[in-house]
Amino acid sequence: MAADAIARELDRAVANDDLRALDRAFALFLAELDPAASPALLLAAALCSRALGTGHPCLDLADPDIAELREKWRGFAPELGDVETWRAHLAAAPLVAGDDAPLVVADTRVYLRRYYDYERSVAAAITARVARPPSPPEGLAHELDRLFGPARAGVIDWQKIACALAARGAFAVITGGPGTGKTTTVVKLLGLLQTLALRDETRTRLRIRLAAPTGKAAARLNESIAQQIDRLDVDAAVKEAIPAEVSTLHRLLGSRPDTRRFRHHRGNPLHLDVLVIDEASMVDLELMSAVLDALPDAARLVLLGDKDQLASVEAGAVLGDLCRHAAGGGYDAATVAWLAEVCGEDVSAYAATGTPRALDRHIAMLRTSHRFGGDSAIGKLALAVNRGDAAAVRAAFAAGGDVARLEAATRPDVAAARLAVPPRDATSRQLGLFDAAPAEPGYRHYLDVLARARPAERAEPDAWQRWAGDVLAARNAFQLLCAVRHGDAGVVGVNDALAQALVEAGLVAAGHEWYEGRPVMLTRNDYGLGLMNGDLGVALRVPDDAGRTRLLVAFAVTDAQGRRRLRFVAPSRLDAVETVYAMTVHKSQGSEFEHVALVLPVDDAGVVTRELMYTAVTRARRRFSLIADAAVVDGVVQRVVRRSSGLAAEWS
Repeated sequence: MAADAIARELDRAVANDDLRALDRAFALFLAELDPAASPALLLAAALCSRALGTGHPCLDLADPDIAELREKWRGFAPELGDVETWRAHLAAAPLVAGDDAPLVVADTRVYLRRYYDYERSVAAAITARVARPPSPPEGLAHELDRLFGPARAGVIDWQKIACALAARGAFAVITGGPGTGKTTTVVKLLGLLQTLALRDETRTRLRIRLAAPTGKAAARLNESIAQQIDRLDVDAAVKEAIPAEVSTLHRLLGSRPDTRRFRHHRGNPLHLDVLVIDEASMVDLELMSAVLDALPDAARLVLLGDKDQLASVEAGAVLGDLCRHAAGGGYDAATVAWLAEVCGEDVSAYAATGTPRALDRHIAMLRTSHRFGGDSAIGKLALAVNRGDAAAVRAAFAAGGDVARLEAATRPDVAAARLAVPPRDATSRQLGLFDAAPAEPGYRHYLDVLARARPAERAEPDAWQRWAGDVLAARNAFQLLCAVRHGDAGVVGVNDALAQALVEAGLVAAGHEWYEGRPVMLTRNDYGLGLMNGDLGVALRVPDDAGRTRLLVAFAVTDAQGRRRLRFVAPSRLDAVETVYAMTVHKSQGSEFEHVALVLPVDDAGVVTRELMYTAVTRARRRFSLIADAAVVDGVVQRVVRRSSGLAAEWS
């Protein structure tokens, strides 16, 4: 077929929003590489590119979501009518066959070569670690009992089980929802491993490194680890051997400018014995491949995260693929017997019902939330969302308590402004929300603290520090989240609506980019300032060292010892910030706020999923509000995203 005919068909697909301009460009690039390439191959390449843009590392030809497109294009490319015919046609094409071909076909999946290589390397590295015979250290049972106490009848201590499983192998996954004690568990695990290492004949400290995918997640883990170490019941020498400092994965691996390659790799591995990665659900396929490539063969890898949260922004869902069967346990008989012997815990109810998978004996799921009690409205709502139970979600909102739903009507941004910037002295009860709530809901609270608690002009520096800390704490009491960036329910539109509402209420000044009270979020790491992507700050007028009042941006940062400190930065030094009355749910991962409100589009067009809503709900400590119509909510909680992946098939 003539190249211009293929280009016209791709143009129509872009005009109909079936493809992006980038997908069209990739297909035409392959057409230049092989002028004889068929329309069926070029359309598959375009769809493969589109899949990457939505987080899938590959295109599954059998995916029901592309059936409509296959039907639409069948007259243009007859091979699309049948999945097996299409797959066989692609497999024989020059652009697919051969080790250097840009595309790869595996079963019904089509990959860009690079992502196929990433997936195979991750599968091979984890499979090799899982295949090693268990090697529990001597004295493990005694130390487990010392850290966790003896087993209790009728109660399974999953934290103790997680430590036991992680201590006997080179690979472990500890997953669980918010408040289940993932950080507590991993600190006890590190204390356990260091205790056993220091009692060994060599008495050599383990080289332990802690990492997270983002700067904000690293700072939060740093703070949590430091607090947990102080409370750990181990010798002083062991506490000193547990690091509190957490780095980003890119910093750990040694990112290099203008290249996807890292300083550490198989030829120059990381210098460590144990690597713990927090918020592992946010680690994409490419980054996980780089981590495993740089990890020494003798090192232990522990992944920590909530399997039910949103997956990484980039392609892949490695933690989700690993934890597909975590809820059921799936432990083999030998593991069940070993846990009973070493931990005194009976997990026979979580034994494999069919053929056991070697992977499952390396995974522990924490199941008891210490943040949300049995009567917690947020806990019940999160559970209902996670189960996809629309009726239970409706019931949770109808019951009231600490969760509430507001109708979005036709303008979600207007509803969001009404919630976040209520009339003066309005209470949540008057807004139709909670029976009992703070007198100043939304963003009025932090702006009132800013105005009413301001120190006297000649106050001591400590007074200004306390005031700035109080403003930041008040700012973090409430956060609006959006599912999308654009439109009336998107971050851009909602931020504009809120800024205008605050100006009209006389709470902030108009006319300038920088004004007192402006909340901002960093959009990339700034190591020179010690600030990370996702850090939140507020612009405040404070005296400088010379006593002159200046507009500076206050941030609460965590130092290497896990202590929170204030840092003031001139706006002119911040070239990568955005106003953040509202942020995306993705940006909120790893954060917690007293009251969270989620804004959903009136017509979500299938883009909002159960995982997104669950992530938003679990960012709230005390209260959760949803701005959405009931019909939209029903659709969201029943919609699950499964990213196409060969990893899931590898371990199924």
